[in-house]
Amino acid sequence: MLSIEKITQLARENGTPLYIFDKDELSSRIESIREILGEDVDICYAMKANPFLVDAARQQHVRFEVCSPGEFSICERENVVMSDIVLSGVNKEKHDIEHVMDDCGGAGMYTVESLSQFELLCKCAQNRGIIVPVLLRVTSGNQFGLDEAEIERLVCERDSHKNVDIHGIQCYTGTQKKKLSHIVEELEWLDGLCGRLKEKYGFTVRELEYGPGLPVSYFGDEAFDNSFDMLKGFAEALKPLKSKYKITLEMGRFIAATCGIYVSAVADTKTNKGQNYCIIDGGINHINYYGQTMAMKIPGYSFVKVDGTVAAGYGADGDRASESPEKWTVCGSLCTVADVIVKNLPIGEPETGDLLIFYNIGAYSVTEGIYLFLSRRMPKIIAYSESEGVSLYRDFKFSDILNSRENLE
Repeated sequence: MLSIEKITQLARENGTPLYIFDKDELSSRIESIREILGEDVDICYAMKANPFLVDAARQQHVRFEVCSPGEFSICERENVVMSDIVLSGVNKEKHDIEHVMDDCGGAGMYTVESLSQFELLCKCAQNRGIIVPVLLRVTSGNQFGLDEAEIERLVCERDSHKNVDIHGIQCYTGTQKKKLSHIVEELEWLDGLCGRLKEKYGFTVRELEYGPGLPVSYFGDEAFDNSFDMLKGFAEALKPLKSKYKITLEMGRFIAATCGIYVSAVADTKTNKGQNYCIIDGGINHINYYGQTMAMKIPGYSFVKVDGTVAAGYGADGDRASESPEKWTVCGSLCTVADVIVKNLPIGEPETGDLLIFYNIGAYSVTEGIYLFLSRRMPKIIAYSESEGVSLYRDFKFSDILNSRENLE
């Protein structure tokens, strides 16, 4: 993880609000995940978590779950090998499928979310005289995937669909699962489904792609816990399945979260009716912690004075800094009472230009923030690695251009 001194330096050089993506941390995390799971398990990065990390993740030889035409376009521009792409998503349109097949040589794998998607893939493949590999996504009881009965029917009738090669099953049921037992139950359910397909239809599932939804800790001391204990338990639960199927694990948040840092500067301070307020130049349009409740939970953070002193919060190694008993409610620059990032943060006496550093912000915040609200400037995004130094991923953007009529003088 980057030192506070380095983070502060980058913020002073680039301005705030600022996202910093630590490519060394991303590489280290993927290596640790792969070491725990074993080389015989494929890792698939769900790029929806952070599309800015595609190139850095590509260098670690992972596959990519792509869920929209826009995400596919990013992969094209990043020169992702098409065989590494799992083309997913609930709304696959004909012209997008045709572009993938005609102009890009086809994806490495296609998922099937509905009977109509299956028919679309069959028709597109048949018209081109090709065979496409597919995974049938099984639903967990929401709008995604197919009922088990529909999966059985497609498997039963597989010989009548010569241009589609069913490789196996795909399943993702949700994120931030706190209990390993829930994940183990899902593995048993999927193994049972695969066994039933073999017993009833003589169909051998070759590949099982599963999104375990492993949790990331965002708040308090746990925000700096990278022990991988749950991943190690999950790896043990996977062992009996490795001899049966090719295992691909789809992960987004669990891969990306720890590499992200967000820095915002104090813009103003005030005390209204006995409550201290610290206004920063960022806001809830940039910061999104899964599980935050009415700004009551304190995420991993550091408070750095203009002179570089760490006055509150945590060091980058997770050790607590000394804290003042004086607490401030940190608010962003949006003109809405909802723009409260964290309440009663013990940061002492904030002054204009001091920095608030928020950790574990590499997943989703960069895309889920309500950027266009109030037409404020969008943050700069940089990446850093010790070997490559600083890379500008996106400069400051001005959303007023997007929020007004085009071609205005």
